[in-house]
Amino acid sequence: MRVLGALLLAALALGAPLRAQAPADLPPAYEPRAQVSGTITIWGHGSYGKQTDFVEGLTRVWQEGFIKHHPDVRFENRLHGTASAIGALYTGKGDLALMGREIWDPEIAAFAEVMGYPPTGVDVLTGSFDVRNKGYALVVFAHKDNPLTGLSLAQLDAVFGMRRLRGHPPVKTWGDLGLSDEWADKPVNLYGLPIARGFADYFQEAVFLGSPFWNPSLREFADSPGSKGGATDGGQKMLNALAQDRYGIGYAGLLYSHPDVKPIALAHGPGEPFVSPTEATVRDRSYPLTRVITMFFNRRPGKPVDPKIAEFLRYILSREGQEAVERHGGGYLPVIAPLAKIELKKLED
Repeated sequence: MRVLGALLLAALALGAPLRAQAPADLPPAYEPRAQVSGTITIWGHGSYGKQTDFVEGLTRVWQEGFIKHHPDVRFENRLHGTASAIGALYTGKGDLALMGREIWDPEIAAFAEVMGYPPTGVDVLTGSFDVRNKGYALVVFAHKDNPLTGLSLAQLDAVFGMRRLRGHPPVKTWGDLGLSDEWADKPVNLYGLPIARGFADYFQEAVFLGSPFWNPSLREFADSPGSKGGATDGGQKMLNALAQDRYGIGYAGLLYSHPDVKPIALAHGPGEPFVSPTEATVRDRSYPLTRVITMFFNRRPGKPVDPKIAEFLRYILSREGQEAVERHGGGYLPVIAPLAKIELKKLED
């Protein structure tokens, strides 16, 4: 969803520290507003045949901690996969939809068709820096010989997209991106993951402002047959090919590497600072292509959030809940204090 830049600006405006691996940046301790009871049913993000714990272990830690404060609450987990999450909300089978990726427009439309309004979402995790299946940040790569040091999202939109909704002129050569001398007239060759994947959906929202139209010259690298749980092989194959092309540019994640390619720093807008992808900049979400994990719920406009749902989400976004992410998140990063404050406002009447 198109919120990363806005969240960062709001966080900076609040003046809170944004340092990686600093416990002081976590939200305040949980303080119950009221005792709640009942059953909370969660549908969504799950692993392939339970072979890998994507987020269920962390979810159970959250639940165990919450029950210490609210002993009359019970949980039912139906973590069969993200594709089941939103449907469970609008059919009344679930109370919370835990997403393993960004929500898709057709999912929002389906919910709204049934309910008459969109679902409400609260970000409960920051995606990982470089861990497979944990919402890792996307990174733009170029050949190590390329003198380019940074790109704005508008430039990136003009490189990989067709509509150029951010307003940048067309980009055909490296000279169009400001390079000179031998680079000025050389073509920009595009590499990436398949556009029929969740990674591309996120890229379209975060970079193309929702446009589904990609530059047709993109060379796509798919997973090898039989691989599961993200771009297991496609990302590395892409970097291997990019390493052979001095005039290439591509995107994947930092769980993949090659000595002959380098990551490119990104800026939210023209004139803004370039931010390199590091664990610190992913944690504080200053890096523009940081991803988030969201829980959605059904909230009728003008009505309060179900008290037990509100209390559970407040617990998740408390110091206890986010310390659990540090210990049991398996690569997911916590929601730091200024960003948690923004999310908690969504629960107010």
